Amino acid sequence: MIEITKDTVIGDILDIAPQTAPIFFSIGMHCLGCPSSRGETVEEACAVHGVDVEKLLAIVNETANKAE
Repeated sequence: MIEITKDTVIGDILDIAPQTAPIFFSIGMHCLGCPSSRGETVEEACAVHGVDVEKLLAIVNETANKAE
């Protein structure tokens, strides 16, 4: 089971759970390949994009842990 927290770096999430990319696109993170976005934590990205970190974590964790 993957556990993603507010301190998890987005680049690490995309490496282990690439199926979560559309979630990040949906909150306005359209440059997931750029070094700054891949190096941000979930909490930092939420602060920049005005997103509730707990709500995003729930969605990201659910998606990351779905059976393929």
